[in-house]
Amino acid sequence: MDISSLRERQSTEPMTVAQLNSYIKNLFDRDKLLLTVSIRGEISNFKRHTTGHFYFTLKDSESQIKAVMFRSATQKLKFLPENGMKVILRGSVSVYAKDGSYQFYALNIEPDGIGALYLAYEQLKAKLEAEGLFDRFTKLPLPKYPSKIGVITSPTGAAVRDIINVIRRRFPPAKIYLYPSLVQGSGAEENLIEAVDFFDRSKLCDVVIIGRGGGSIEDLWAFNSEALARRIFSAQVPIISAVGHETDFTICDFVSDLRAPTPSAAAELSVPDIRELFITVDGYQTRLTSALISHVKLKREKLKSIEQSKVLKNPLLYYENLKEQVEDLKESVINAYGRKLEVTKNKLAVIAEKTNALSPLNVLARGYSVVSINDKVIKSADELKINDEIQIRLSDATVFASVEKIYTEEKNDEKEYKV
Repeated sequence: MDISSLRERQSTEPMTVAQLNSYIKNLFDRDKLLLTVSIRGEISNFKRHTTGHFYFTLKDSESQIKAVMFRSATQKLKFLPENGMKVILRGSVSVYAKDGSYQFYALNIEPDGIGALYLAYEQLKAKLEAEGLFDRFTKLPLPKYPSKIGVITSPTGAAVRDIINVIRRRFPPAKIYLYPSLVQGSGAEENLIEAVDFFDRSKLCDVVIIGRGGGSIEDLWAFNSEALARRIFSAQVPIISAVGHETDFTICDFVSDLRAPTPSAAAELSVPDIRELFITVDGYQTRLTSALISHVKLKREKLKSIEQSKVLKNPLLYYENLKEQVEDLKESVINAYGRKLEVTKNKLAVIAEKTNALSPLNVLARGYSVVSINDKVIKSADELKINDEIQIRLSDATVFASVEKIYTEEKNDEKEYKV
């Protein structure tokens, strides 16, 4: 239904809500000022929908308006909008007929007062740093004496010539492998990732240099790629980043194992200076020669001292000295053995005297005797009975007898006979 028919119908019957909202939407859509408009404000209530659309409110100190940015437009942004961010929106104002509300349909968002690329760079830098991709302890050490060096850069730029010239001058034995790649514009990010992937998987080189000459932030933008940063971080080959001039910093610089201010500096850091190595080797040679001369001189002096010793002049004197030592040792052993034997004899005499004092024979010699039956010593009269055959051991003989009477003397002096 067009506007003219709505105006004619308005005088005859009421409109529906949908007709009114549609009428208002048509008014908005026909207004040239609202079709292309830029507005400045602060983002709040920002929501990133799973569909990829952005929903938020743009406000200033006095008013606010709802805004939406569809996925087709959000995919072109270099940064992610955030609450509190001051921005400039470019787009149109229209009515959402379903609920009768009007809102801003954004086609582009620019940070207010700061470039979109720089903001995207700062956001990605903060994100990767929080994840630990820039941590020092994750960096791989560079080899001291690399034999093969990989270079990822444009084959026609000044950077590749600088790198090759410096490496050939500093360390001619090293071989250089160039992986030609785009370093700016469409396809550069993919080329750089492919190059890193090649060197990492092939293990062809000991160290890799990735970089290019200077330029604007737009020119260097391929080196601010999140995908490239993560591929460099996961690589097992050490990577030196040399992007732009000394004052230029990219995400690639932070995530690499070493950042060089220029491509030439990267080449210097990748290899040692062969002239310094020659000087070092010459120093080692001088020290080694001096040490060998000193060692030989010391050995000669020692040999001369040995030649002049009495032993070599009179070898028998050496054996005479040994003979005297053997005699001294022999006398010491005999004396020690004699003293040990005397001590042992004294101990044995003492033990024999104690043993003799405890001998039963000494007891018998004093007038005592031992009565036994079949070699069993009788200790009590209760163990005897009349007619038992007994043996009586005296000090000098054994008497065999038979029991005829047993007399027991009790403590009360009573006498008892057993028959």
